[in-house]
Amino acid sequence: MPQSPDDLDAVAVRTWCSLALAALGAEREEIDAINVYPVADGDTGTNLYLTMESAAQAVEAVFAAHETVTGPSASVPLLSDAVRAMAHGALIGARGNSGTILSQLLRGMSEELAAVERADAAALCRALERAAALAYEAVAHPVEGTVLTVATAAARAAAASGAASVPGVARAAYEGARAALPQTTGQLAALGRAGVVDAGGRGLVAVLGVLVEAVTGEAVAVRAKAPAAVPTDEDCSADHSDEGGPAFEVIYLLEAEDAAVDRLRRRLDGLGDSLVVVGGDGLWNVHVHVDDAGAAVEAGVEAGRPYRIRITHFGADRVAPPRERAQRAVVAVVPGDGLVELCAQAGATTVLARPGEPPASGELVDAIRRAHAREVVLLPNDADLRHTAAAAAQQVRSEGVRVALIPTRAAVQGIAALAVHEPDRRFDEDVVAMTSAAGATRYAELAVAERQSWTTAGVCQAGDVLGLIDGDVAVIGTDVAVTARTVLDRMLSAGGELVTLVLGEAVPEGLGEALASHVRGRHLAVDTVVYRGGHPSSPLLIGIE
Repeated sequence: MPQSPDDLDAVAVRTWCSLALAALGAEREEIDAINVYPVADGDTGTNLYLTMESAAQAVEAVFAAHETVTGPSASVPLLSDAVRAMAHGALIGARGNSGTILSQLLRGMSEELAAVERADAAALCRALERAAALAYEAVAHPVEGTVLTVATAAARAAAASGAASVPGVARAAYEGARAALPQTTGQLAALGRAGVVDAGGRGLVAVLGVLVEAVTGEAVAVRAKAPAAVPTDEDCSADHSDEGGPAFEVIYLLEAEDAAVDRLRRRLDGLGDSLVVVGGDGLWNVHVHVDDAGAAVEAGVEAGRPYRIRITHFGADRVAPPRERAQRAVVAVVPGDGLVELCAQAGATTVLARPGEPPASGELVDAIRRAHAREVVLLPNDADLRHTAAAAAQQVRSEGVRVALIPTRAAVQGIAALAVHEPDRRFDEDVVAMTSAAGATRYAELAVAERQSWTTAGVCQAGDVLGLIDGDVAVIGTDVAVTARTVLDRMLSAGGELVTLVLGEAVPEGLGEALASHVRGRHLAVDTVVYRGGHPSSPLLIGIE
């Protein structure tokens, strides 16, 4: 049935997931900093981000599969397929107490939205109410002043608004959550002592805020920043001190029948606290804090088939790394096979970024673990990967690895950082030198326009060669070599001593040599180095130091 402008469709869900991932990435560190309940382990923002990352990837997979079957067209997947994928992705990727509850909130929304022909205002109201109710059911001992309180306030505000449109309901839910968040400080003693709001609730406010943006196209008003006092040891002792709190967080996916899960809940409730069991239809995500991690896993074995088991010691970040690890390593994301070899020769562990498939945080975590070092320098080499890389770094720090993230925005900045890397000097000094080298490197890229569109340099046509300087289109041309020379001259007009050229997979023969000759003839005392990068979609990457 045709969608009206006020209906929520699969495209809006996809947009919401993408915006939510960006919003949680932007607020991840601030949310981590105010995390004092139920455990002051500073990872709520990271766990919310990783959970939403999994949800967003699942939705993208639905769109990719749909396009594979139907081909590029105006049609989009069904709303039911998108919301079910969102819920399933969140379930299998849920991290920590906060991420597990977020996955249940998304599951509650999906149950309502997938069951209707039209996801109108009334359906969205019901979805928000179902989400809050299901989240309460998933927590063994619900506590007010948490994300549960904020979710309930959002649902009630949406229902009370009487809004007749999806944007109206979304805005009412967001405002209800915003109003409820500051009140959490006075509702939960641990938050009051630390002078902060609930971290999970703050994350939910961010997620609901971008829901408004997804259905209206307008960003919501910036909220006033909540107090972000750093909790002291005394602040944190009320819930999980070294003396009294459970030692381990246990999380696993479980294939089991409903009746077996009911028995599992009772057994785990007797073993520990912070018990959250979410899911359904035979697949569950189990989260609990216990002293006996083995008993928690054994309970899952009795109930069904547990897998993806993660056991985290709450003091793991204070444990020294194993002696057998290397002292220091560099992990770099690279866009082409040629750069994989180049960076590997420089001693870096690499992660290949394929066109349209940026690496997820899990791939970066795996690469850092594979480097097996006490200290790791992480080079994302892409501005769009900054939040993903930050989440990965935070996750590995909890395993006792010291990770420094250098916010490189392009591969040529990563090459510049690697060129000054010296593993024998002090870690901080090495990071400062690499950061300085990357920051002093201006970068450009040549790309081929896929369609007619507006750019900062004017209107381009399909097939035009675009010269992007520091991420913005600065030159529009029709020939790769001519456009490259124009970009180089423009950048070198501001000075420079070294030009780095990284050639793509299919560039004109002799392009690198011709551009190097151009630089020698037009810009005295400027050196040029040329690498065969193998980037499949970008003809040329340029760095100037």
